[in-house]
This record gives sequence, structure tokens and C-alpha cells, in this order.
Amino acid sequence: MDAIGLYIHIPFCKSKCPYCDFYSGKGNYEKYKNYTEILIDKIRYWSQQVENSVKSIYFGGGTPSVLGSELLSKILFEIKNNFIIESNAEITVEINPDTGKTIDFKLLKDAGFNRISIGMQSAVQNELDELGRIHSANDAKITVIRAKEAGINNISLDLMMGIPHQTLNSLKESIDFCAGCGVTHISSYLLKIEKGTRFYATRDKLELPDEDMQAEFYLFAVDYLKSLGYEQYEISNFAKNGFESKHNINYWKCGEYIGIGPSAHSFFKGKRFFYGRSFSDFEKNTTTFDCDGGNEEEFIMLSLRLKSGLVFEEYKEKFRHSVSLHLLRKIHRYADAGFMEIDSQRAFFTPKGFLVSNTIISDLI
Repeated sequence: MDAIGLYIHIPFCKSKCPYCDFYSGKGNYEKYKNYTEILIDKIRYWSQQVENSVKSIYFGGGTPSVLGSELLSKILFEIKNNFIIESNAEITVEINPDTGKTIDFKLLKDAGFNRISIGMQSAVQNELDELGRIHSANDAKITVIRAKEAGINNISLDLMMGIPHQTLNSLKESIDFCAGCGVTHISSYLLKIEKGTRFYATRDKLELPDEDMQAEFYLFAVDYLKSLGYEQYEISNFAKNGFESKHNINYWKCGEYIGIGPSAHSFFKGKRFFYGRSFSDFEKNTTTFDCDGGNEEEFIMLSLRLKSGLVFEEYKEKFRHSVSLHLLRKIHRYADAGFMEIDSQRAFFTPKGFLVSNTIISDLI
């Protein structure tokens, strides 16, 4: 029986960023305590449905760190008390640099957290202002230092590309900042204007880089991060050797996971389902079936998000037959155009191919 991942959604933020479409809102300590009790109830429920061991736990949001170290530790204690957690499990919590200045990292480390992901987005103040962030680059640096002092050395920083008024020089400045902090992982992704966000409402007034400039940002980041020792392993993720996110790789490898919290998605026993974007649905434990998961098309689509790509032997082992000649012919055409590479073992995107991967994958499957 394969080990699974656990995702815990913390739907609270001090303020809502204008680009964010994740389910979150403002809270206070009473709300945080009440939500913690509801979470614990659902953790106990799901532990009765799951016999699998757990290989990764990820606290996302929202801003999980607004709960504070004691409530986060209490939630993790309940998970460890109710699920079979593998001894080398990766246990991540997202931290906002604003709360990272005060949170007790020693308490988090003692509770079992061994990885943190810091939502920095940029090291350039005017870009942070554009994004509505309530922290400075120095706050992020302090957060990294405090986490390391507590013994948590597996640290990721988020970096956004395509921010209004961003330049190649300012992107380089942010990348240099991340490398200078000595973090082990960097998530670097292009800004998307999502429906329902404040940026979407004002999209015609935003001075955003055009598609050619965004492509230049992305290709520069891939090359420059590699020169600094951060190898790309997924479209938007780069890591020092051995520090790739186990939790994220489980998603892209079509591994199963349980998501607990309003708006959280799950893939378990071949089914994809989710909680609605409301506290009441979550409190009532109401989930909605999405679709069957893990079929051939989904496996190809998710595998190709990884730099390792579609490994033919893995595909054959899972589906009991080889990749079709029709698919291979299509891949060869994209390889000839420089968007993919293919050999006897696997097919994968080049950095140029990753930029248009959604379009290519739609054609392939």
C-alpha cells in the first residue's frame, strides 16, 4: 500500500493580496482556536478512513503562520497521534515573512516541522508594494535566519515573475537575495491574473510585462538559478540537490493525498474530490466528487510538469502497455522544434517548451 500525502488548509490571512484567488479571509485568535478544533475533528475522521502511511504533510493557506506556533504544533500533534507517519516524512508549513519575525521556530521544530516555505515573492520593495505584500525583504531574511537558528534548514522561498514594473535586473536582484539567504529551494513562477481577484478587476490598468518579456524572465531565471546551484525539477520549482519537495512531487507523480480544510482537494482510492469554499461545508464534512483520477491522460499530463518528464518504464509498469506510437510521433515533432527532448527512456520539456506546456499537453493527450 503506497504512502500518501496530507494537505492541511489554513484559510486565514492578515490581509488579502490583490492577485490571490485562494480561499482565505481575516480572523482573530478565537476564530483560529475554533478552526483548530474543527480541523482536529476532521483529522480524526480521515484517520479512520486511511490505512496508508503518510510520507508528507503540508500546511498551506492562506497564511498558516497566523495561527502561531502553539496551534500549529497542536494540529501536527493530532496528525501524528492519528496517522502512521513515516520516519523520514517531509513536514512543511508556509510562513509569511511578517509573522516569521515573531513565530517560535524552536517550538515548530520540536513538534516535528522540518521544512518551511516562505511567501516572499520579491526582494524589491516597490514590487512588494505592487503586490500588496505587508512585509519587507529584510523580514524574509530574518525569518530564514530564525528558522535556521532553531535547526530548520530545509527552507523554500517563493519568487514571482511578471510583476508590474519588474525588470530583468530587479528579478536578478531577487534571485541573488534568495541565494544569499542560503535557502535550499526556490519556487519561481509567473504571475497569473485570476478571475475574482482585485488584479482581475483592474487588469486593464496594470503595467504588466508582455508575453515576450515574461518568457525572457522565465528563461533567464531557469539559467541563472542553475548557475547558482538550483536545478529545475518542475515547471516552477528549483532545488539544491536532495531538497526537492516530496509533497509536490507526489502530486506530479499521480500519488494519492488527502486535503483537509475548506477548498482543499483530495485524490484517494482513485477518486478526486474536494471540500467547498465555505466553513459550513467543511464543518459538516461535505465533500464533492470531482472525477476519477490516475488515468493515462492524467498521468502523462502530470508527469510532463516534472523536468524528469514522462518515464516510459513507469508508464508501462502502471498501465501494462507501452506509450502509443501515435503519442511518440507527436513528441518527436515537438522535439524537432526544440520544445521537448526524447530518448529511449523518457520524454520531457525543454525550458522553452515549459512556457507553452499547457498547449502542447492538450495536443498530446
